[in-house]
Amino acid sequence: MSNYYDVSVNPANKQRRPENRRDDTFVKDLLHCSQLCRIATRWNNQPFITPTNFVYDEANHRIIFHSNVVGRIRANSEKHDEVCLEVSEFGRYLPSNDPLEFSTQYRSVIVFGKVCVLENEAAREALYQLIPKYFPGMEAGREYKPITDQQLKQTSVYEIVIDSWSGKENWEEKAIQIEDWPALEEIWFEKF
Repeated sequence: MSNYYDVSVNPANKQRRPENRRDDTFVKDLLHCSQLCRIATRWNNQPFITPTNFVYDEANHRIIFHSNVVGRIRANSEKHDEVCLEVSEFGRYLPSNDPLEFSTQYRSVIVFGKVCVLENEAAREALYQLIPKYFPGMEAGREYKPITDQQLKQTSVYEIVIDSWSGKENWEEKAIQIEDWPALEEIWFEKF
């Protein structure tokens, strides 16, 4: 995997606050616990974002999800296989006495990779990885009917092979304040 934080790989990192960067363990943990992701695909120059359920397959360093047989994700990914995926959690809004420092508590991960449609047994196995994330303890052939070949023809199952990722977190208790203005704690809580 490339070093996503390397400015020569990703020039946007010149602007990132180094204290908000997170390591691979953070990224993996957030991917495992997040319930929803947003996948960005494109049709020529038109970008699209689609929210969906997913599972991070750590052993194979990939993301698995599914959609309709015919639809925007399928058409876009067959034309352009480069995708971006985002997961995030948000906490409190953080007021500041500095207009550029109002903030929000957040944790986020961005994944870059290539998407492809899985077929036959690979698709079936991927779906069997996806289902337990949302319905733990349920087992095919016990609580629900095993996936048939006909059912596999009625859905598109995808994998995103991960090229690179980044994790960020800002979970401070308060936003940065400036010293040459009254401290926010002194005025904010008096009014509200």
